[in-house]
Amino acid sequence: MAAQVETTLRGPDSYSLARRVIEAMEAAEVWPTPVNFELWLYYLGEPDGPLGREIQRLLETREPFSEATADMLAAEYLPRGRLSEEIRDAGRVLDRELSSVADAISDAHSSNVAFSATLAEASANIESADDPEQLKILVTGLTAATHQVQAENASLEQRLDTSTQEVARLREHLELVRRDAMTDALTNLANRKAFDIQLESATKAAETGSSSLALAVLDIDHFKRFNDTWGHQTGDQVLRYVGSVLARVSPEPRFAARYGGEEFALIFPAEKTTAVLAALECVRKEIRSRALRRRSTNDDLGAVTISIGFAERLPGETAMSLLERADAALYESKHGGRDMTTRARNQQQAAA
Repeated sequence: MAAQVETTLRGPDSYSLARRVIEAMEAAEVWPTPVNFELWLYYLGEPDGPLGREIQRLLETREPFSEATADMLAAEYLPRGRLSEEIRDAGRVLDRELSSVADAISDAHSSNVAFSATLAEASANIESADDPEQLKILVTGLTAATHQVQAENASLEQRLDTSTQEVARLREHLELVRRDAMTDALTNLANRKAFDIQLESATKAAETGSSSLALAVLDIDHFKRFNDTWGHQTGDQVLRYVGSVLARVSPEPRFAARYGGEEFALIFPAEKTTAVLAALECVRKEIRSRALRRRSTNDDLGAVTISIGFAERLPGETAMSLLERADAALYESKHGGRDMTTRARNQQQAAA
């Protein structure tokens, strides 16, 4: 699955996978363009997946691997390609609806102009008419013109209502697409892109409002051991478990994300240090308190532990600097024995 490939790309096995990709592309005489390289990453990372099977079919039939073929595969199978296609489809639907509304308004305008002309002409004729039969003909004509305008206005109202419903449906669909683009498929937490956006926003809000902001970075201890011993599916089970714990302790305005691989992050806007430490200790203890079992065989996986580093934002500090200090604190937890929380030192403490 895509999540498994993403996990591999953020670990020590990524270099081996990258070398295999280059060798496989050279053997297949496929140029290592960025799109081709990404396709081959997912192909070799999950050879039995839909993309892997399609590339194997192309190789077996010796079909030429052209740029058009690569673009087609990327649009169909790569996560970003599917998102781009969703956005293009939404754009086409929106263009169609806007065109329909524009046509309806144009028709209504033409109808109203014609009706105004009819009224003006009838008004002039009524003033000069002295024959009852002639008046009857004028009134009949006005009645018919009025009915026609009413029917066309009713049609316009219906078309506008239909377009409004379609645009509302489209807006809802795009919101789902946007949410998917910001969500980690494995843990259902926010992904790295959403985290970057949220941290930047929270940093600006803290600066503007002179409020506090804390950031914690969490890493699963010895995660490679789970993958090497039990396989990636069991590793995914561990990631989902940690993600579920973080989701429970991060109601808004807190923000939990899968930062990458086996790393997670928690953003704490406007919370006291004691509350942040209490939440992190709750996470650390809850995760280690449960002995996991492998779903397929019920084998005992043992306890999972995490190391945590957290930093409190200093006045004028950027999001990048805050993240670097939290990472440095995590490094201290890892090298201080793991299964612990380390609070980052600020610049004054570091210089002392």
